[in-house]
Parts: sequence; structure tokens; C-alpha cells
Amino acid sequence: MSKKEQAKLQRYTPDEKDFDILRLLERDAKLSVREVAARIHLSPTPTHERIKRLEQHGIIREYVAVVDRRSVDKGIMVLCMVALSAHNKKAAGQFIQKVKEMPEVIEFYNISGDFDFVLKIVSASMDDFHDFFVNRLSEVEGIGQTKSIFVMNTIKESSQLL
Repeated sequence: MSKKEQAKLQRYTPDEKDFDILRLLERDAKLSVREVAARIHLSPTPTHERIKRLEQHGIIREYVAVVDRRSVDKGIMVLCMVALSAHNKKAAGQFIQKVKEMPEVIEFYNISGDFDFVLKIVSASMDDFHDFFVNRLSEVEGIGQTKSIFVMNTIKESSQLL
């Protein structure tokens, strides 16, 4: 087991300085360690150590650029609910594996209720979505029922938790 995996297994509870760091990095992940340190009133070395610890324990999972989907020709967003025809570990595992390989699916949730999963799908056009749905998604074995909801406008979209 790698050090990173071992670190994740050990329970780590962030303190208030860690939460200050997380709030800053959620809003701007491009901040330098020096900038973060200055804003939380700590020197750069312990700030860097705290950031590394947050990364090692999986509290900070990754750093990403949030891209405006319309600017990259992904103007259609669809929330697609899926119910599987069989409810067992094998069927669910196969479905999950296939969907995880689809780049059009940008978020993927296991849910409770009448449906088993919700997929957030983006595409360039209605024709592209139709092609994806008919020729790729609906071909995945084990789907019993689907319901697609087309997003007309995004009112709020955020990845900030704190």
C-alpha cells in the first residue's frame, strides 16, 4: 500500500486553519502558498505542510479549471435518470463501468427512489445528444427505464462546499 493510500486510511480532522485554507483554494486554486499563508496569518512552510496533508488525506482531491460549457460547444445539458432492469451487484457494476467511460457524462450519481442513477450529460446539440442516447447509452446492458430532463437555464452552479 502506498503512503498516499495509507494516509487516506488514517482519519484526519481538519482544524479551523485547514478550513480557512480550503475556503481560499475553493475560490481560487491558483493562489500560491505564500498568498494563502498571508491570508490565513501563517508562515509559508506550515501552510504548505497543511495543504500537502489535506491532499494526502484526500480532503483536497484535485485542482481543476471550471470551463464555461457553452464556450466549448457543449450547449445542451441533460439530466438523465436511469432505472436498471435487474438490481444486483453484477448488473450495477457493469452499468457503472460502462457509463464511467463515457466522456459526455460529466457527473454520475447513485440515487434512491424510482430511479437508480442520475447522469449529467453535456453535448453540442440535440442531434448529438440523440446520437449519444440512442447509439451509446441505450445500448448499455441492463437499463430498464430512463427519463431525460433538458436543462433550459443554469441558475446556480458551484463546486464550493465551504
